[in-house]
Amino acid sequence: MNATGTITMTMHELDRFKVIQSVADGLLKPWRAAQRLALTTRQVRRLVARLREAGPAGLVNGRCAKPGNNRLDAGTAARALAIIRERYADFGPTLACEKLRECHGIRLAKETVRHLMTDAGLWIPRRQRLPTLHQLRSRRACVGELVQIDGSDHRWFEQRAPACTLLVYVDDATSRLMTLHFTATESTFSYFEALGKHLAAHGKPVAFYSDKSACSTSRIGRARPAKASRSLGAPCTSSISRRSVRTRARPRGVSSGPT
Repeated sequence: MNATGTITMTMHELDRFKVIQSVADGLLKPWRAAQRLALTTRQVRRLVARLREAGPAGLVNGRCAKPGNNRLDAGTAARALAIIRERYADFGPTLACEKLRECHGIRLAKETVRHLMTDAGLWIPRRQRLPTLHQLRSRRACVGELVQIDGSDHRWFEQRAPACTLLVYVDDATSRLMTLHFTATESTFSYFEALGKHLAAHGKPVAFYSDKSACSTSRIGRARPAKASRSLGAPCTSSISRRSVRTRARPRGVSSGPT
């Protein structure tokens, strides 16, 4: 009971109070109350005696509004938070937890560090973050102005041949399938072969558009198609995700199966 004379109960405690009150008033047998509350008859009699002695407050959990026995020490929490502010303010909770354990000897649970960082404003939970808005890209006006490149690994010939990759060149303005090239794997040389077929049939476009796996900015193998397209005067622009390319570059009725 607080200073205002009111008692705070949970729904479970309120239901228990109604049943025990019925037993105390003689409206319900103790064994029947024990069945309803999943208790023994002896426990019901104890609760009835507690109700008669202390009133409804006697049925409230005695640990309510009290600190837990396994609570985190305030000094440890303050020390960990000070270290995170000083050295790991831009770290996520998982990495910060690992650094605290490895470098400073402070062993805390990952969720404990997450709560500390959230309360201190160093971490924003994903559900509370503002959604990232990606502006839709408008189509190009002319044929050949932009050609989208994508590869799709699938059993295109069912059981008649091994699984292979289909490299697709699609015009951005009209969604026309410019070049289709079947190859064993989506590799640098495969893109070179498909690029040669496309140039021979349709000439050089103004630019190419692809995901990072095909037109990557990495320093190994897959950077070669991007470098080759730049040498032709048709730069290769890479998208952030594969989905943004496949939304436009999926050939209708041909490669709409795998995504």
